Amino acid sequence: MAVTCPVDLDTLTLRKEIQSIYARVATSPSDDFHFHRGPAYAAGMLGYDANALAALPAESTASFAGVANPHRVAPLRAGATVIDIGCGAGMDLLLAARAVGPTGRAIGVDMTEAMADRARAGASTLGLAHVEVRIGDALDLPIESDSVDAVLSNGVLNLTPDKERAFAEVFRVLKPGGEFLYGDIIVAGELSESIRRNIDLWTG
Repeated sequence: MAVTCPVDLDTLTLRKEIQSIYARVATSPSDDFHFHRGPAYAAGMLGYDANALAALPAESTASFAGVANPHRVAPLRAGATVIDIGCGAGMDLLLAARAVGPTGRAIGVDMTEAMADRARAGASTLGLAHVEVRIGDALDLPIESDSVDAVLSNGVLNLTPDKERAFAEVFRVLKPGGEFLYGDIIVAGELSESIRRNIDLWTG
């Protein structure tokens, strides 16, 4: 199965299109998109705790567009340092911050300014001073090597044009024995070249 995009795919255009779409999700989550969003979807289809989501700012949950619930993979321990790759508006990030508590750190990484702003605002609203949001890319994480206890990712690595590099970045930043809690989209077979060159299909 291919782990990189076709060599002639315009990855710069792909990046800009992803940023454009998720900027719209951040500012206008009720617009028409080809993927599910919001807290009702997260609780009803992905198994998130509806009460935990209700305790978060609505602006943080309305723009949620993940595909799974990485928090069900394993519990985050108090005092841990965790990063959320492609943190979006911050729903998973804020849940992680509450799990690790004030003695831990929760660092979100997103390449869309509008999403990062939402995540920062959510952390501020909840008074979570141990949350930090950085602008960055899954292929070049702005995180020191061997520095985090856990990595979260929810429906983000499938958007990257080079999966091997994205996974290598995850394991670069994890401490020895660290945990990778993620959910994503996979396909059962090889996709045709025409599908793999369709930027619209890469962006969701």
